[in-house]
Amino acid sequence: MDDMKAEKYLKGKRILIVDDEEDILETLSELLMECRLDRATCFEDANALLKNGYYDIVVLDIMGVNGHDLLETAVKRGFPTVMLTAHALTEEDLQKSFHGGASYYIPKDQIKDIPVFLADVLKAIENDKNPWSKWFDRLGGFFDRKFGGTDWHEKEKRFWEENRKKFYWR
Repeated sequence: MDDMKAEKYLKGKRILIVDDEEDILETLSELLMECRLDRATCFEDANALLKNGYYDIVVLDIMGVNGHDLLETAVKRGFPTVMLTAHALTEEDLQKSFHGGASYYIPKDQIKDIPVFLADVLKAIENDKNPWSKWFDRLGGFFDRKFGGTDWHEKEKRFWEENRKKFYWR
């Protein structure tokens, strides 16, 4: 899916974006301008919105807003949720996000492509597929570079083998 198709697909979708950095919220607002957005900059505000609102998808920062705790609330409410991070960009946080029920794990370095990632998640769910199915296709190369080569997932071989069917393997 390209940017134009993703933007068209996301038009009118209700999205909650949560980050403690105002500039990130501004960037997300610009990238998702066709959507109906709610924004929060702290755990308390985000938690209240999650408990009282309805969202087609939720975007959570990990650090600064207790993103993993918010993920638990979002998953309980049945909201597809993506984790967006710069500082928690580790294999451990990737696994924690996956096991916590996140639908995707996005580095802030790739924020410009968030419409495509969100559309991937929503399309996968709509078609009864696992949202992680496009993750390696879209972001595998980034994580290969970030984590030191194509064998980075070998370090946590058990995790990857147990969850292999949920990921798209190149």
